[in-house]
Amino acid sequence: MSDIFKAIGAARFGVMAGIAAALTAFFLYVAGVISEPAKSVLFAGLDPRDAAAVTAKLDSMQVPYEAKGDGGTILVPSDQVTKLRMELASQNLPAAGVGYEIFDKSDAFGTTAFVQNINSLRALEGELARSIQTIQGIEAARVHLVIPERQIFSHDQQTPSASVVLRTAGSLSHEQVQAIQHLVAAAAAGMSPDRVAIVDDKGELLAGGQEKTGADATAADEEEHTTAFEDRLRQRIESIVASVVGAGHVRVQVAANIDYQHISETAETFDPDSKVIRSTQTVEQNANESNQNGTDGNAVSVSSAVPGAQAAPSGTGSGRKSDSTRTEETTNYEISKTTRTSTVDGGQLKRLSVAVVVDGTSVTDANGKTTYTPRSRQDMAEIESLVKSAIGFDQKRGDVVQVVNMPFARIDDGPVAPAPEPFLGFDSADWFKIIEVAILSLTALLLGFFVGRPLIKRMFAPLPMPGQVAAAMAAAQLPAPAPAAAQDSAAPQVAGPSTAAVSLPPPKESMIDIQRIEGQVRESSVRKVGEVVQAHPEEALAILRTWLHQPV
Repeated sequence: MSDIFKAIGAARFGVMAGIAAALTAFFLYVAGVISEPAKSVLFAGLDPRDAAAVTAKLDSMQVPYEAKGDGGTILVPSDQVTKLRMELASQNLPAAGVGYEIFDKSDAFGTTAFVQNINSLRALEGELARSIQTIQGIEAARVHLVIPERQIFSHDQQTPSASVVLRTAGSLSHEQVQAIQHLVAAAAAGMSPDRVAIVDDKGELLAGGQEKTGADATAADEEEHTTAFEDRLRQRIESIVASVVGAGHVRVQVAANIDYQHISETAETFDPDSKVIRSTQTVEQNANESNQNGTDGNAVSVSSAVPGAQAAPSGTGSGRKSDSTRTEETTNYEISKTTRTSTVDGGQLKRLSVAVVVDGTSVTDANGKTTYTPRSRQDMAEIESLVKSAIGFDQKRGDVVQVVNMPFARIDDGPVAPAPEPFLGFDSADWFKIIEVAILSLTALLLGFFVGRPLIKRMFAPLPMPGQVAAAMAAAQLPAPAPAAAQDSAAPQVAGPSTAAVSLPPPKESMIDIQRIEGQVRESSVRKVGEVVQAHPEEALAILRTWLHQPV
């Protein structure tokens, strides 16, 4: 080994060791890339706080991961994605708000009422945020509730309110915004949907948080009612017409004029010709009076009252009897009366205007040429009849229905090619991995053949003996010049590249000293031999050919 180390040299041995270390590291890297499993997205679009919590949990679980972008996208091995999501979800990662699990802690003993109220509010906000995130198109949500405390001796109570911040994947419809308002309002006692403010991640107000009163509330309700009514009619017309002409070949616009005046009428009608006995009362009275003779000397009579008449003696006269009967009947009659009360609160439709545009038929021949054909008058008349029947057309009300047949504008995007099936069952990610492994493998093979193999061969090649090196260096020396007369007969001539014989040049003074060779050829000596070869290439080639033809 000492002879090998001395023959190779310390500098050259260090270079060869460095190259070997670099090759080893490269091959280890290639082996790691090839053996590394494919990675898939675990979570995307995380904020820095949630991303830090998730990566800290992955580090504690000793799961390899890779963060891309600004750290919001985390990649993990594909075969562990589902398991990791379930494991992190059980620990509320990424955090979707603190829910009712905040009360699962066993150290709640001794907690003040203020802390309990705060935890209850946080739990309600977290549960609402989780519920809102289940709606399609919503990526993240935060809910803030303001629930005033009920004062014992206060007559007026403050109304609860809420604010919601959403991060959406697209635009939300009006129905979705209203659904979120009602969802939040129903979770707190005494809160109305008008007290819920909704803001998206772009800072746009999707729904106001102030309760409207008076004319503003009335105008907003009327506009909403009109829009909903027009949408219902439009969907009804499009549904029935599209079933005839095909989906996407009809456009409908509806304009409704609705009178929202609140009218209340009460009418009473009396019919004098129609009467009904209400009650009858009958009173009957009988009176009986009698007077016997001698019973009453002071009886008063008509004869006694006449002037000059003689008074009847007392205790004399004949007996008299008097009877009287009185009957009274009262009948009460009720006159027929009709009371009618009518109230119009939802508005009255005064006029309806409907515009319908219907596309014709298009036929494409074998050459790709499209021919448009308008619909017949009979078809348009039947479609118009269908539209009038669907909206409840009333000519006396002034309704207008216009059905027109016109060609729709078409954007030629070219033939839509079907989605190509994965080649050999591999998707783009798999093919990218295969190509990456192939390139690294090819690079490793090239480095092995052109760098590693010559290096190893050079390291384990047998070293030349000192006598062989001296003979080779002596043979490499150039002979002394011969006299001019003897050059034609005695000087050796070798076949060179040209047809004429080539005579060797006179030797130089700077030659290789055989005595200085000690087991290896010095660099200066090799450099001198190289300079001689470069100066006389044809002569060097002739010498090499001579060596090749010499018998061994």
